[in-house]
Amino acid sequence: MTAWRLPRAVPLRLRLFFRAVFALLALATLAMALGVLIEEKQLAHRHYQAGLQKTKEQIVARLRHPTGQLALLNPRAGGEATVPLKPLVLPFSAIDFDDKTKVQQAVEMAGCLVQYRDGANLCVAVGNNPFAGGFIYLAGSFASGALVPHLPGDLDFGSAHRVRVSVAMRGQTWRWIAPFETLAEGANVGPSGAPGHRGRLTGYVDGVPITHGTKTVRDFRGWLWQDGRCADDSADPASDCAKRSFFSIRLPVEVFRDALFQGDRARIVWPPPDLAQILVRLQVLAPGEGAPLFDSDSQGAEPPFALADLGELLLPGERLRIRRQGATDDLATLVGRATDEAPRARWLDGLVRRLPVEGYDAPLELRESIATSLGRYELQLSGDVRSVNRTLAAVATRVSGFVGAMLAAVLVAWLLIELRIIRRITLLTKRAASVSKGMRSAGGLPRIDVADLRGSDELGVLAQGLQDLLQRVDEDLRREQIRAQQEKDQWHAVGHEIVSPLQSLLALHGAADDPSHRYLRRMQQAVQVLYGQASPSEAFESTTLQLAPLDLDAFLGHVAANADAVGVRDLRYASPGAPVNVRADEFSLEDVVTHVLRNADRHRVPGSPITLRLNFDAREARVEIHNEGAPIADAMLEKIFEYGVSEHADEGDETDEGHRGQGLFVARTYMAKMGGTIAARNADGGVVFTLRLPRV
Repeated sequence: MTAWRLPRAVPLRLRLFFRAVFALLALATLAMALGVLIEEKQLAHRHYQAGLQKTKEQIVARLRHPTGQLALLNPRAGGEATVPLKPLVLPFSAIDFDDKTKVQQAVEMAGCLVQYRDGANLCVAVGNNPFAGGFIYLAGSFASGALVPHLPGDLDFGSAHRVRVSVAMRGQTWRWIAPFETLAEGANVGPSGAPGHRGRLTGYVDGVPITHGTKTVRDFRGWLWQDGRCADDSADPASDCAKRSFFSIRLPVEVFRDALFQGDRARIVWPPPDLAQILVRLQVLAPGEGAPLFDSDSQGAEPPFALADLGELLLPGERLRIRRQGATDDLATLVGRATDEAPRARWLDGLVRRLPVEGYDAPLELRESIATSLGRYELQLSGDVRSVNRTLAAVATRVSGFVGAMLAAVLVAWLLIELRIIRRITLLTKRAASVSKGMRSAGGLPRIDVADLRGSDELGVLAQGLQDLLQRVDEDLRREQIRAQQEKDQWHAVGHEIVSPLQSLLALHGAADDPSHRYLRRMQQAVQVLYGQASPSEAFESTTLQLAPLDLDAFLGHVAANADAVGVRDLRYASPGAPVNVRADEFSLEDVVTHVLRNADRHRVPGSPITLRLNFDAREARVEIHNEGAPIADAMLEKIFEYGVSEHADEGDETDEGHRGQGLFVARTYMAKMGGTIAARNADGGVVFTLRLPRV
């Protein structure tokens, strides 16, 4: 059983790989979801900032409009009941009540009209300049039939259309009755071509008997215009249809006038502090004793724009503060209304709050200043990014189900692969590892059984193939071990038999000027390299060279002079004529050059010379060996330096059995150990081998 014990790292590594893949897939899913949340939070934060800026611009635009200035001048109007009506402070000093067009433009632009269900409207206001007169202005419209004017000298106002107005303030009540009286010129023509009516509303004190000597109220001024067109565009103007009438009235208020003309003008407070306690009622009465055509105390009226209406522009959590410049108290503080929030998970809510977003912690406050006729007002709009968190958490809660489903799918896929594939791979890996261990031992392969792993799938076929190959692998392993031992013994024997004669030859040719001494030393070095090694390639790769300074020019000159001794004839050396010093092993470098020269000699055109050229620069020396002959295939230019590969091997030349593809391998190995390189390239008419060595 000991043969089945294996290092745990072998089977565990594969398991860890597959499990790490699924863990990374799960982490990638979570990271993707988290990254999307961070990106969405950043986008939501930017959108919220842009939306808050746009909200501020909308608020400022509305408040700078006369409608907004009306709301600023009457900050508490929006929180009070619509009826009875109370005067508003206009953003104008006064109204030119005698001109219908100007009155209509003023009240419509200011937005002070209270809208009633029957289509009527009414504006009750005072000017923002106390020195324009202490008056209350009433302007509005209603629909009725043709107006019946009051005839001169008729003491009964009930036979004509009339307007009744009452004002209650500071414990007093003023009432006026104003019958409609046409002008001397009579009827005029309206824009549609239908005749219209224009007349005066003459004011009398209501409740006082009317006699021929009763005087009108001097400062009571009123006008009434009836359009010649029908209120319903589809009706015939010539018929008795309802037509739109517009009126403009100026009420004299004695309390205001007394404060203006009897008090200290420098101390006049305008608008009056009790303006919100002034109650105004207007009724338009038809001839007779019937119900009023229009009553300002009618229920269901829609008030004009007020500061409170700006709250509709605010999102939940946003706060708008408005105050007069220099004041300590706010005119209005508005907070966005809370809406029904979508359900969200508490843990996702906490996660979204902790997601890092640049600038998210900075307070969101926007400020603006608005100028009106009564002073400047400051706005402060504060945002609340918590609403962004809540909205994003609600979205994340809905999406979390999909993320959970993806993670569950990853888990199920991992379990299926773990049971179906990983377990069998693990068993097969353990048994294959036991085969590997047996191959490294001298006892041969162990007996293993993979019958339980066989099947019709890929792993089953692999297990069957492993079973079929075990016997053959065991036999090949034993033969390889025997062959390697025999080869090693052979090299030992060859080295032993050559060393002894070499020693004798070196003794006979020991003189330094003896040409044979140099080649005997090279042969001795080659024997020392190969002696005791299992293979020549291992021997060359494990060789340690002795590098020393060498004059490359003198060295190549010596090689060229003795080229005939190695069987290379007609070698022409192009000397630079100057010493070129490099660091190299002289004998190893001579082996390199000799191997290349012999290779060039074998493949050159018969009778052509071999050129040996030395070039150099400040950094390196380059030795080029050129022969004329057939070029080397491009695919073989690098491959020829591998062990066992011969130049022009792709030509199928089997006659040259003495060349084993060893010379160029030795050349590249020695050049690398000397810090240089060797390369081959095809040139015009032949091949060039380039040897590069760094200079010293």
